[in-house]
Amino acid sequence: MDTRWVVFIFSLLSATCGWAEKQRKFKDDFLFGVSTSAYQIEGGWNEDGKGESIWDHHLHKHPEVVIDFVNGDVACDSYHLYKRDVEMLRELGVDFYRFSISWSRVLPTGLPNTINEAGFAYYDNLIDELLKYNIIPMVTLYHFELPQRLQLLGGWSNPLSVQWFQDYAGQVFKRYANKVKYWITINQPSVCMEPYAPPALGDEDAVGAYICVKHILLAHAAAYRLYEKEYKKKYKGQVGISLSLNLYDPVDNRTESEEAAERARQFASGLYLNPIWSKEGGFPSVVKELVAKVSKKEGFPKSRLPEFTEEENKALKGSADFLGMNHYTTFLVYPESEKNVGELWYIGDLDVRITRGEKWEEAMSPWLKSAPYGLYKACLYLNKHYDYPQIIITEHGWSTDTGLNDTGRITVMKEYFKALLLAIEDGTEVKGYSYWSLMDNLEWISGIMERFGLYEVDFHSENKTRTARKSALFYKHTIEKKIIDESWDIDDKDFKIEISDRRMKKKKDEL
Repeated sequence: MDTRWVVFIFSLLSATCGWAEKQRKFKDDFLFGVSTSAYQIEGGWNEDGKGESIWDHHLHKHPEVVIDFVNGDVACDSYHLYKRDVEMLRELGVDFYRFSISWSRVLPTGLPNTINEAGFAYYDNLIDELLKYNIIPMVTLYHFELPQRLQLLGGWSNPLSVQWFQDYAGQVFKRYANKVKYWITINQPSVCMEPYAPPALGDEDAVGAYICVKHILLAHAAAYRLYEKEYKKKYKGQVGISLSLNLYDPVDNRTESEEAAERARQFASGLYLNPIWSKEGGFPSVVKELVAKVSKKEGFPKSRLPEFTEEENKALKGSADFLGMNHYTTFLVYPESEKNVGELWYIGDLDVRITRGEKWEEAMSPWLKSAPYGLYKACLYLNKHYDYPQIIITEHGWSTDTGLNDTGRITVMKEYFKALLLAIEDGTEVKGYSYWSLMDNLEWISGIMERFGLYEVDFHSENKTRTARKSALFYKHTIEKKIIDESWDIDDKDFKIEISDRRMKKKKDEL
């Protein structure tokens, strides 16, 4: 179907479903939260025995890769200001807070023979502060921060990385399994393929990238099976994985465009979904075929894409209690024959071109455009091909410039909430939604130029002052009422936000 018709039909559904006339409502047990990651907010990069991570090392050695030369040495200083962070969560009235643990903060060398009690104490304090106010902690074990010591041993290209991660996960589970009921093993294993990421592979070419994918998925499975064996029955927690699940949509209704889009989907998401959620397991057949074809042309005696053993396939299949869905935007895909349009796909094994809708609203980030129908369509695709997985939206956000009056962000949030509700009504099992991000942070190589936060951070102030944006009040209102309130507005000059007692009124969730 031509994308313009998809947008038209989506708009028509909005009208016929009465979005303009009635308030859309989330179920009472739907969970709302916000997300952050350790390197992007914590700071304290070498305090109290913390070891060096690959991002510490990379940005110290190559400060020029960040657009404004800012690194995560201090960031939002959440290492010292975590109580203010929890206060902001209380102001919003969120159900849960998704944050990551810095591997090198708790195990400075990455290995379990050296445990940093001071690093663990930080997370002890943060988790206890969350539980004190009945906020559910959702812990990500790995959010792009491999300990540098392990990188020197080959990083994710070393098959021992599976054991390293399981050992690390075991230490964290042992410490917090009685307090944390939601776990995410890996955030976006597609980082193996990302051109902006530091060399987490030990090998920057496509050989290392696919080896990285294999090992990082096996590491996820090893951690899942460890929790399943030792903690699940006693604590009844859930363990999932967060994947980048933006939509890849055909640019028009030609058969070759749809085929190109499906190939893009398999490389962008099927590579990580199939081993866990598909009936056959393993990497997608189209990925196997294309990588083998290109590998042969390059003179390799066999495909650069590694295979899973029968035992590895067994460990991977079903190794997630929920699917963490990181969704930001939609890409339009041209078939490979059209060489002079769109941007080149960044994986050399897939010769397609991508672009975005010309009239879609653009965020501060040049790659990010608003296409709410893409969230709806992506959810239906997951339902059809992966048998209705339980989903938590673990990231969705919108970047702006500095300033508190972020009405554009509110507009985007409203439209994506509508799309999400429509997907739920059409059968998608979505348990919760987490906005990215609680506050402005270090956006990797974009530095602090792109602001995703519900709270603005003054990075030049001594206390990294956090101030609620207009969107923070809108999100608070949405959480409290469980509705998409089209008429909501406040005085543009009055962004005062007070602590919500919503969570304190509810009985503590034993999830």
